[in-house]
Amino acid sequence: MEAQLKKIQHMLEKQCQLNQDLQKQNHDLKKQLEEKEGALQELQTRLDNIDCPSQQNSNEVPEVRQSRAAVIASEPIPVELEITANRVTKSASESAQIVKAICKNDFLSRLDEEQISMMVELMKVLDHFPGDNIITEGTEGNSMYIVAVGELRVTQAGRDLRNLTSGDVFGELAILYNCKRTASVKAITSVKLWCIERQTYRSIMTNNSKQKREQLMGFLKTACTLKALNDIQLSKIIDSMEEVKFQKKEVIVREGAEGNTFYIILKGEVLVTKNVSGQQKIIRKMGEGEHFGELALIREIRRTATCTAVGAVTCFSIDKEVFEETIPIESLELHDDSDHLEDIKKPEEVGTNTSLMLKDLVPVLYQEGRYQGEPVTLGVGGFGRVELVTTLHHRKYFAMKKVIKKHIVSKRQEGHILLEKRILLAIRCDFIVRLHAAFKDSRYIYMIMEFCSGGEIWTKLKEVGRFEENIAVFVTACVVEGYAYLHKKGILYRDLKPENLMMDTKGYVKLVDFGFAKELSRGGKTYSFCGTPEYMSPEIIQNQGHDFAADFWSLGILIYELLVGSPPFSSSEPQKIYAKILDGVVNYPTYLGEGAKSLISKLCRSRPGQRLGNTKNGIKDVRHHRWFNSINWHQLRMGQLEAPTIRLIRKGPCYINFDRFPYDKTQAEEEFSGWDRDF
Repeated sequence: MEAQLKKIQHMLEKQCQLNQDLQKQNHDLKKQLEEKEGALQELQTRLDNIDCPSQQNSNEVPEVRQSRAAVIASEPIPVELEITANRVTKSASESAQIVKAICKNDFLSRLDEEQISMMVELMKVLDHFPGDNIITEGTEGNSMYIVAVGELRVTQAGRDLRNLTSGDVFGELAILYNCKRTASVKAITSVKLWCIERQTYRSIMTNNSKQKREQLMGFLKTACTLKALNDIQLSKIIDSMEEVKFQKKEVIVREGAEGNTFYIILKGEVLVTKNVSGQQKIIRKMGEGEHFGELALIREIRRTATCTAVGAVTCFSIDKEVFEETIPIESLELHDDSDHLEDIKKPEEVGTNTSLMLKDLVPVLYQEGRYQGEPVTLGVGGFGRVELVTTLHHRKYFAMKKVIKKHIVSKRQEGHILLEKRILLAIRCDFIVRLHAAFKDSRYIYMIMEFCSGGEIWTKLKEVGRFEENIAVFVTACVVEGYAYLHKKGILYRDLKPENLMMDTKGYVKLVDFGFAKELSRGGKTYSFCGTPEYMSPEIIQNQGHDFAADFWSLGILIYELLVGSPPFSSSEPQKIYAKILDGVVNYPTYLGEGAKSLISKLCRSRPGQRLGNTKNGIKDVRHHRWFNSINWHQLRMGQLEAPTIRLIRKGPCYINFDRFPYDKTQAEEEFSGWDRDF
């Protein structure tokens, strides 16, 4: 019996051991299975990323811009600011340190050698002790700094962000425009800083661009082929020319090769040689201001000599194809757009509506919702608000733009407000909002504008994410008509974006807000830094002087945003936006049609003279682009087309298509400087 019990016990122990082994195997198998599932999941994720790349590695732009674009108001620029007296002597190592810091910076690295050299010469030195505040968050900035020696701490809302040491750049946005500092910078040790103020920087850029332009104009006037051209035409050629650099002994043009480019030498020397009996015979040397290849612009030729760079050479060049787009050889005249613009003959009304009085206007109140009983606010901006008002007797609605006078004076925008009123008074166009009357008191300037009940294009775009192509085509066509009218009158708009486009009851689109508009003669340039960062053209950012071509650049940006939902160049940091614009690389989502891509790329050419709309046929070339094939321009101007935008407009109270804003009960301070005496 005892033997049997031992046998059974031994069997049970053996079974337990077997069970334990099986459990261990199960555990191991389960663990292996989990690892394999994890590996499979990782492989699947990689596969998904190959099929559908993430936003960082893709041309897709899925994010819709959710916040309204910031605007930058221009500041007056002195006609001539004497800056040479402010030169500060620096050692070779100090200059090298500043150049290295500038070249490391995303935005500043795009400056040319001459501009960087001037910045180096004009930077002042500042010494600070431990604990000194260099920049205070929330204050307005005026200077950019480079750390020469020492260490500083950057904080935001009390949190440490990073430390700055020798060679670091900070505060660079302040040299472009007047903006509030987004962080504080305090010295940890004793520090030595290099500093440059905004007015000095802008004067460097503006003077440099003007001098280069005048220099090129003088050079072009010596070219026999171009002697019949006027200053406006020569200015257009300059806008189309590109800077090219050649290394020592590099052949620029070779004898016998097909010629299609004209060159002007800006820096360096070029050796001209000709093949005589198998030997290269030196004909002459050319230097600054001399040019070669001008006959290549007007006929098919072979190069008659070889031109070689003696040392480093910088030239400005233009190709035959670009030249022919810019200047019509057959007539040597610029075509205007009068045949298109004279299609509609309407009696023009001049002046404001004299029957309107400020005391007769009463606010429209919200009929329902959280703001029920409060006055309707249609929009809020940096200088004031737009309120919905009506008249007691006629029951007609108006949008009342109410601008705080103190803000106008503090931001030095008096001239812009007076110009905006003058421009709007002179405009009578169905694609531009109308000014009915203007008033003032001790606190505000009031502009009584046409009320566009369809709402902002920006609001509609935000609601749907991105527009169908037929809607984007119609919206853009309305803008093109507004541009044609303004440009013919010599008015540069400069603030195109969805926020500044309103729809009337029929869904037709009108340009609003002329705060950045500028009167400009053909061939002239203006040097203000203003607009919306995402919509600024390269020449505005680089202070090179801009004209009507800047409006065509922003038209390309608008088309992209309407079709995609966000602009092509965007970032939370403005300086990164500017760097992307100067790089000029547009990533197109796969769903964008070839016609749209073609039009955007032609409008967003980096050289203003090469942009569609700014070449010899003017805005006709934009109208004739295949993307607008569905538009009958005459019917559009007559208001006879059915607007596809009509389905975006909601029915209900007159304010139903606008975002809602709480009413501001505070009163602005009084302002008695008298700048608005003639308003």
